[in-house]
Amino acid sequence: MREPKSEAARIFGERVRAERLRLGISQETLAQLSEVHWTFVGQVERGTRNLSLHNIIKIAGGLDVDPAVLIAGIPASAVPQEERAPSQADRIRIERQAGTKPVA
Repeated sequence: MREPKSEAARIFGERVRAERLRLGISQETLAQLSEVHWTFVGQVERGTRNLSLHNIIKIAGGLDVDPAVLIAGIPASAVPQEERAPSQADRIRIERQAGTKPVA
């Protein structure tokens, strides 16, 4: 079995599964309600897919929850460094290490 894409994807997938089970529906039913393929739902629940904003909204709609319910509290640190855009603090740190003046 493939490892989750990231800690964020794993947490999101666990939340999707919990909501689906709370509703008592199958992955296939959630897929139909969300207008995505049923295999996609399984991949999301296992954390092996990196979702676009549109797919997050579609799945939340299928679960009849606000998308915020599925993503609230997932920290930026749960996204792998290579996929995370540098924060302003990261940029300042990099510029200081390079000896250049930070750009405001």
